[in-house]
Amino acid sequence: MTVQAVLQTAPSESNLNNGLDTTYRKDMAEALSDILGATYKLTVVSHIYHWNVVGPLFKSLHELTEDHYNNLFVAADIIAERIRALDALAPVRQANFGAFMPERGEVKDLKAKDMVEDLIVMHEELVRTMRRAGQAAGDAGDLVTEDMLTARLTFHEKALWMLRAIVSE
Repeated sequence: MTVQAVLQTAPSESNLNNGLDTTYRKDMAEALSDILGATYKLTVVSHIYHWNVVGPLFKSLHELTEDHYNNLFVAADIIAERIRALDALAPVRQANFGAFMPERGEVKDLKAKDMVEDLIVMHEELVRTMRRAGQAAGDAGDLVTEDMLTARLTFHEKALWMLRAIVSE
């Protein structure tokens, strides 16, 4: 057998019998794929803001966004591995990197408060999506996915608390 033949991915018949319904696994893998994409986007935006924040909030936001993008990068791997454990491929679609840019457009025109408000919106959206997926996981008896999402929710809700505290009047 050639190296190329060994390295080629090929569909295989799944005989996974882990107590989770095949339809549930497919649906949850899709939900986790959406969460993975949003996690990557938040990672990239947090990193962009980390590099470009200026003003009186510089030090606190520079350090906080660094903590966040590091945590999010690790989380992406955990989420992708859970997708694989559900017997689905982690998303392999060609990325549209333009979709990873900050929603408000040009970073040079943003104030630190604008950056924080963007991050709050992105974390809130992820929290809502994760909460729905976590509820579905719990209903299906998928304790591993539910636990993983609970841990991610803990991170995002703490991030929201900290971000809101920074921009409170």
